[in-house]
Parts: sequence; C-alpha cells; structure tokens
Amino acid sequence: MRDIYEGESDAASRFRYGLLYFDIGTILYVVATSFASDDRTVPVVDVVIGLIILMDFCARFAISKRKVRFLVNPISLADLLSIGSFLIAIAGGSAGFLRVLRTLRLLHTYQLLDRLRSDVPFFREKEELLIASINLAVFLFVMTGLIYGTQHQTNPDIGNYVDALYFTVSTLTTTGYGDVILEGTFGRLISVGVMIIGVTLFLRLAQVIFRPRKVRQPCRVCGLTHHDVDAVHCKHCGATINIATDGVY
Repeated sequence: MRDIYEGESDAASRFRYGLLYFDIGTILYVVATSFASDDRTVPVVDVVIGLIILMDFCARFAISKRKVRFLVNPISLADLLSIGSFLIAIAGGSAGFLRVLRTLRLLHTYQLLDRLRSDVPFFREKEELLIASINLAVFLFVMTGLIYGTQHQTNPDIGNYVDALYFTVSTLTTTGYGDVILEGTFGRLISVGVMIIGVTLFLRLAQVIFRPRKVRQPCRVCGLTHHDVDAVHCKHCGATINIATDGVY
C-alpha cells in the first residue's frame, strides 16, 4: 500500500493521477448537484463518493508514520469533514456545503507535483502561475460552498450556487455592488474572510503574472531554486548553474 501511495513506479503514478481525476470529478459533481438538490440519486452517489474518500483516508492513515500528526493536519481534518458531509446522506441529513472541503487536497501531494513537473512541460514552465491559480480557485470554491450552504435557506439573495459565487467574486475583487449581502453576524464574518484572504491570494496571482519570468533550477551549492531564464551564475552564492534551454525565449 505504501508503494502505491508513495512509490515512484508507473503503477503508483497512475494511481495518484487517478486520485487527482477523482478529486476533479468530485468538484464538478458538487457544483452540478447544487442545482439538483431534489434529485433522488444524489444521496446514493454521495454515499458512494464518501466511501471512496473514506477508504483513501484510511489507507493514508495506515501508511502514515506519525499518525497523530496526520490526524491533526488541516488537510486531514478537511477530509474528515467532507467524508461526514457525504455519508450523512445515509441518515437523510444534509451538510452539502462541507463537501467542497475535499478540494483542499487538490495538488497537495509532493509525489504528484514531482510527477507533474516531469510529465507535463507546460506545468513545469508555469508551475507557480498554475499553483497560484489553483489556490485561488480552491478558495473561491470553498467560500462559495460555505456561503451557499449557510445562506441559501434563509437569505433570499442566495438562491443557488451561482448567486453565492457572484457574491464571493464581487467581494474578493472589492467591487462590492451591494445587491447581494450576507445576513447575520456569521455572514458578515464570512465576508471579512473573503475580503482578507481572497485579496491576498488574488494579489499573489497578480504578482506571479506580472513579475519577470523565472525558471526552476536548484543550485547545487546553496539550493536556490528559481533563476532568471538567461542566468549563468546563482545570484545567491555565485556558483555556476546549468539551465537546460533550446536558446529561444
């Protein structure tokens, strides 16, 4: 089991890619079912997805060398909440907005990142941009799910997932049209979180887009990982670095 989760074989790589595709499929499913909450098949699919995530969680817990640390990890706690939100459908309950917490695991696996760097040239060249974009998208998705789940039954302005997404984006970008507002103290706290954390992630993305392009090439002496595309020496220690290039910029 450890080999398939942490190994370097082709089978292990395919398995981790499979988990990535499953996470992406889960995201699309959560978005789609927010518009079809009365569909009788939704609870059945919820339970199936919840059981798959539970098996994955148990497997990662079994191979973990520091089990207490694993359990208190924020990503693991998010997984537990998302598992509960899927499996609660067995009892006829509903905590659908917690399902979005599964997205916090997206790309948060070092082995998967290493494999993407080696398998996908575009990811290797645009890694910082893609990760900054994914972090912002995950934040948008989680906050939109939280807003929808806590407001749609009591707030007439939040009728569906798109309304919640509209509020999240308009708040994050500081546009603030004011046509949609969140009700109650908890709603105002959510708005504050969207503004503070969201703007930070948005500025991080803008920084990655507009700053001079760097290439990833660890220096063998000091370990500095990012250098100018035409660098010959490390700016930190002066050691010679060899950046593979075809000579076209």
